[in-house]
Amino acid sequence: MNMELMKIVENEFKNKGTELPAFGAGDTITVHYKIKEGNKERVQQFRGVVLQRKGEGSTATFTVRKMSGNVGVERIFPIDSPFIDTIDLNKKGKVRRARIFYFRKLTGKKARIKEKRF
Repeated sequence: MNMELMKIVENEFKNKGTELPAFGAGDTITVHYKIKEGNKERVQQFRGVVLQRKGEGSTATFTVRKMSGNVGVERIFPIDSPFIDTIDLNKKGKVRRARIFYFRKLTGKKARIKEKRF
């Protein structure tokens, strides 16, 4: 009974507007994210490698890591966020696991992910 109510509520809040591409760990994506500054709204792009997808339903999230200068920047996005405008799939990565946290320690040429041909 209780779980059915949860499903009903999750379906009400589901982000119906945007259809997201199928992506997973190791893929390079560009997230177009809406940002409000005062009364103006603009779209900012965050391009990086997906480290993981986590959760299910309306609580699902994904983590994207990019290098900004010499510093690694990670951001966690909710999949059903109304602030996500679009997601572009730039490259499919060939990795063997669902969560590639070892990628944080790698630098330089070691931090390359082979591209999966599709």
